[in-house]
Amino acid sequence: MKNILVLGGTRFFGRKLVELLIEDGHNVVILTRGQSENPFGNKVEHIIADRLNKEEFAKKVEGRTFDIVYDNICYSPNEAHAFCEIFNGKIGKLVFTSSLSTYIADGKEKSETDFDPYHYEIRMGDQEDFTYAEGKRQAEAVFFKYATFPVVAVRFPIVMGENDYTRRLHFHIERIANEEPIGFVNLDAEMSFIHATETAQFLVWAGMSDINGPYNATANGKISLSDLIKLIESAIGKSAKIVFEGNDDIFSPYAISSSWYMTNAKATKRGFQFTNLHDWIQPLVKAIARNKE
Repeated sequence: MKNILVLGGTRFFGRKLVELLIEDGHNVVILTRGQSENPFGNKVEHIIADRLNKEEFAKKVEGRTFDIVYDNICYSPNEAHAFCEIFNGKIGKLVFTSSLSTYIADGKEKSETDFDPYHYEIRMGDQEDFTYAEGKRQAEAVFFKYATFPVVAVRFPIVMGENDYTRRLHFHIERIANEEPIGFVNLDAEMSFIHATETAQFLVWAGMSDINGPYNATANGKISLSDLIKLIESAIGKSAKIVFEGNDDIFSPYAISSSWYMTNAKATKRGFQFTNLHDWIQPLVKAIARNKE
């Protein structure tokens, strides 16, 4: 049994991560701002603190040590640096949720070597000082420079699931069902995705194995946006109204200009078995479409 802290564990794949850790018999502590209800009851210890407030954060974990910390909610170099100052010498390992966004969408398959956080120029700042992508790059660079504990930076593509609070896949299903237009830039662009359950499973594996450094984690395969729309049209029984101009609020959250996908070969070589995207994406679309009815 391991003593584990999860930063952000009450929603979507973070919640599934905590559920898996509990099932495996680990002692789990979650730390949140308290804005979401603790869905685990007395199965976990719940610390309420704002990780953006370094003094409060440090006080709430003072004198404590953890075998593994999962940080799903770090978005800036300042947050990463504060984390290192608080936890250096006090934890066995960090698993940091990073992103495909660390890579530029240029139509080429991305491997871990396409972004090198070990030699990336660090510019300190808060979330509002960077784009989401740059914030994740900077956070990775800070962790790998300042942490005295092993760090795994897991680069996920867009995570899909029925309980996705960002509702990115839901956006397409709902607009097609309501016969509302959806904006795209390039329907031929291909993307990587991963299911929320697999995301949580990979995080568990990353924490329990002896890996460290950057790791891509994505389902096997990719799908073009045009083929994704066809799956939704089939599930809904209606044709999509595709446009290539208009207000920002009608554009797809997947409206990229070039293909944006990654290889999972590094993690596969270390022993993780990924699902096949095309085995679950159509059933997922159908399930979301049914729940909308």
